[in-house]
Amino acid sequence: MLAGFAANVGRSLGRGWRVKRAIRLGLALLLLTALLFGAQYALTRMALNAKAARGAVIDSFNGVAVYYNGGVNETHGRHLTADGYNLGLKYQCVEFVKRYYHARFGHRMADAYGHAKAFFQPGLASGVLNRQRGLLQFANGGSEPPRVEDILVFGPSLFNPYGHVAIVAEVNAHAVIVVQQNAGPLLSSREAFPYRRHGAQLWLADERVLGWLRLLPPAALASAPLALVPVASSSVALGVTAR
Repeated sequence: MLAGFAANVGRSLGRGWRVKRAIRLGLALLLLTALLFGAQYALTRMALNAKAARGAVIDSFNGVAVYYNGGVNETHGRHLTADGYNLGLKYQCVEFVKRYYHARFGHRMADAYGHAKAFFQPGLASGVLNRQRGLLQFANGGSEPPRVEDILVFGPSLFNPYGHVAIVAEVNAHAVIVVQQNAGPLLSSREAFPYRRHGAQLWLADERVLGWLRLLPPAALASAPLALVPVASSSVALGVTAR
């Protein structure tokens, strides 16, 4: 009888120890997750580059300035043109791309809002007009390579659900080089993306690249093929578009 009682006590103690260990492990994982996301939250809202102040010009392309944003998730108010066209949140990636196209070409997007990833319309065939942006759209992996002044569009990533956009500054035999705003507090405003060819297809190696958008001359724009499915204009305010 005593032996049976001792065995039951031992089993109870063993179960209790396993429960306590599971609780401690769960609490440790929760603490680690909180620390990681807390660090990510703080780092994306801190200006880590001591050589540049927020709003400082750090680059330019064809006379259009690139500004330093600080932490990638920081915002500094909305940038509107004199007549109220929305260029985006200062000094996010979308603001630079839209400001560039407005300054260089007088281009205005039909949908003046949306995250960076929303610049690329899923399901649209390559070479068809993206009516939200008023630009031809080409998918990564198609037969049409990027050209200088195209808009490169990146999809979301683990720590950036908003995507990213940049202007193509150069295309050489090995890579596509972009100029970008808000790439990160310690990253360059210029970045090279190697590409590879497979038959008639061209792939930018970075899997985040969804494709690129291209301006058409006004005469060609009037006769460009349109998407078969109408796209409703979004009224959602532009959020953080940092990469």
